[in-house]
Amino acid sequence: MPEDFRDWKWMFRISSNWRTGRCSVERLHAEPELSQSVPDSADRALYGTHVLLAGTLTITTVKTQSEHPELQLVSPFHGMHSLICHTPRSQPSTFVTALALDQSPPAHAHCVRLAAFLSTGEFVVFSVNHHHPTQSIKQLAYLPAASIPRTTPIIQAALHGRLLATLSRSFHLSLYELSSGNIIHKQTLSSFTSHPPSSLVLTPSGTGTYKLIIAYAIPVFPAHWSVGATELIITTSPSFVVSSSRTIRAYDVPSGWIDEHKLRLMREQWGRRVGRVADTQTDGKWVVLAPGDPPPLANTDSTPDSGSDSPSAPSSPSSSTTSSFIASRMHSPSSLQLYRLYLPSGSSPPKLTYVRSLHGQLGPVTALALADGRCVSLGANGSIWVWDLEAGTGAEVFVGASPADGDAPVAEVPVTKGHVVFDERRIISADARGVEVRRFDI
Repeated sequence: MPEDFRDWKWMFRISSNWRTGRCSVERLHAEPELSQSVPDSADRALYGTHVLLAGTLTITTVKTQSEHPELQLVSPFHGMHSLICHTPRSQPSTFVTALALDQSPPAHAHCVRLAAFLSTGEFVVFSVNHHHPTQSIKQLAYLPAASIPRTTPIIQAALHGRLLATLSRSFHLSLYELSSGNIIHKQTLSSFTSHPPSSLVLTPSGTGTYKLIIAYAIPVFPAHWSVGATELIITTSPSFVVSSSRTIRAYDVPSGWIDEHKLRLMREQWGRRVGRVADTQTDGKWVVLAPGDPPPLANTDSTPDSGSDSPSAPSSPSSSTTSSFIASRMHSPSSLQLYRLYLPSGSSPPKLTYVRSLHGQLGPVTALALADGRCVSLGANGSIWVWDLEAGTGAEVFVGASPADGDAPVAEVPVTKGHVVFDERRIISADARGVEVRRFDI
């Protein structure tokens, strides 16, 4: 059989399963109870189980606080193997806040680099052998001089070859060079108008040049949120620094005088503002915003407090667990907002254009995954939907749990942020139910 042989019948069957949501389910491990020592809702969101896919290997964090946090490598052929994040400054309450997989072609067959970021601000880089997980080894470690906003905690990261980009909760973007057995900090940029939740896409853009795209939440006066994106061009010669950038917002008030068309577009986007943002994701072409609005409470007389001197007044876009905000008629608490991101070359301005809302999933969404025009959404109740962004269609993969009579209202229950990833054959979700694998190659 030739190397480039493709079983088109089998590929069609997998594609059909994605469209209809037909899959098998396997539980990797149960989720332990959330530790009471996690102090606030922001750290509670970081404390969830993180998941990555590397070929046939599944990489998960162990949701326990310890002096040396563990990563679990789960292989269908070699079982489970643990990697220990040994660092000199770890504390008994240390946990993993983010993971990043090297997106560049591997230097060695069957090996890929993995970066794990800790709540202390340190991070560790491993060489993971996805054919023989027991041969995975620690390569590098980074110890910041002190616990500073640039490193504590890291919420997002992207790794490609020698370039590592990290984003902290205070929205400090840092660039590192990984070469010659060292991790060298090169540059840090800050933003006071961009806020989590966010996502990063890092790709090569030519010889000695990288393109980093960031999607994030932006405040809309007086107390609401929308979505924005920034493209940064990073040059590696003579140093790893940002050479240019450009930003676009879904909601922006044009300067000067505007005509009726621009006024209508502005009013429409104002109608899509949200009270909270659960997640934002981009693949460089699409941007998806998941609203985090809880159901309206009985008392709707109160109004959001805009007296804070923070640019994110009254609170961060995903921190509040209760709200009296009532969405406009153009928005519902569980409808995903889909935008097309245009980043033309040359001097043409970028565009972030609203395309449609994705309706179907019931209840708030807690996590998104996005790649190659496909989006997977994980609901707070465990429900999973798959979306074809080009066609605007969705399929329900898992219904999720329904609240029992007598339970507390959803708006009063703090939701732990889940995580979801997928490839062409699998969806892996991590939430209060544990870590589950859904396979479509059946």
